[in-house]
Order: sequence, then structure tokens, then C-alpha cells
Amino acid sequence: MARRTPRNLSDEERALWEKVVQDATPLHPTQPATESAEKALIQPITVTSSPRFRIGQKAKVAPPAHDTAAPINEQVAAQPVVMDRKRFQRMKRGQMKPEARIDLHGMTLAQAHPALIGFILEAVADGRRFVLVITGKGKPRHDTGPIPERHGALRHQVPHWLRTPPLRPHVLQYTEAHAKHGGMGAYYVYLRRQR
Repeated sequence: MARRTPRNLSDEERALWEKVVQDATPLHPTQPATESAEKALIQPITVTSSPRFRIGQKAKVAPPAHDTAAPINEQVAAQPVVMDRKRFQRMKRGQMKPEARIDLHGMTLAQAHPALIGFILEAVADGRRFVLVITGKGKPRHDTGPIPERHGALRHQVPHWLRTPPLRPHVLQYTEAHAKHGGMGAYYVYLRRQR
């Protein structure tokens, strides 16, 4: 079916319509009643220009970071101190000597997890309070592909393992080790006293 083109109103029809509109009460007063009222509501658009940018000028706003999670060392440092503060400060400065240590270098996640669980539970059974877990810093990979990947899988996973069962009830505090004990590639773990 062909569309009909709208016909223009004659002067007589337009005058009749204007007379009807004057006497009518609108059902929706916020909607324009006639074409002239519609035209009155249309506001001219003002175009604002963006500030000029010159080559070599620094941008005023930093772009949002793509990494939503904070780096692991910031996450570990942000956790609250639940042990004695003086002892915690001594531990962070490397002034305390670890009673035992485990080196997870070269292990896969599947090998390291049970090894860490066994080490912590054995330390608890022996009555030790302060141990060192060496994870290594991880090797950066050059070809990460389209999805960015963090290097140092053990360094990122060990804090999670220490916060979850079966180790959680035994771990009082953990923090990044002092440089003389491995720095970013190791963690001090302070164990709860068994009652």
C-alpha cells in the first residue's frame, strides 16, 4: 500500500483550527498545544569548546588505571596490625631471626600449596612462632598477550593461602620480609600461640 503524502492546510482550515485551539483546555499542559508553542520551547544550542591542547603540554587529568587490584605489596602493607606493635616493628625491620624457613622457589602452585600447609602445621606443632616463607619475586614474561598477567604467581598466592583454611586459624600476622631475608620475594609469618 502506497503512503499518502500529507496535504497542506488551506488558510480557511488553519483559521478554524486556531479558533478551536483558543477555546480548548489542554489535557497535558506540559505538552505544546500548537506548532507555534513547540517552536517557542525549542532553545538554541550553545556549543562550548574544549580547552586548547598544545604538543608537549601535560594532561591535567590522569587516565584511569587499568589494573583494578592494588599491587600485592600494597595489599599486604594495608592489612591491620593485630599483634604487638613493638614486635611487629622489630619483625619488619629484620631484627628478629626466623625460627624456621621454607623456600618455594621453582615450585608450581600445585606443589607449593601442600608444601606450605605442611610447613606451617609442622611449625605450629613444634611450638614455633616466627617463620620465613620464601616465594621469589617471579620472572617477568615478555609476551603476555592481550590479557595482562602478573608475574610472581607464588608471591601473589601465598598471602591468599595464609588467609584461608587450614592456615588461617594458625596465622596471627604476615608481612613482607626485610631486604636481608628476601625483601619482596619473601614473607614473615607470625604464628598464634597454641593454648
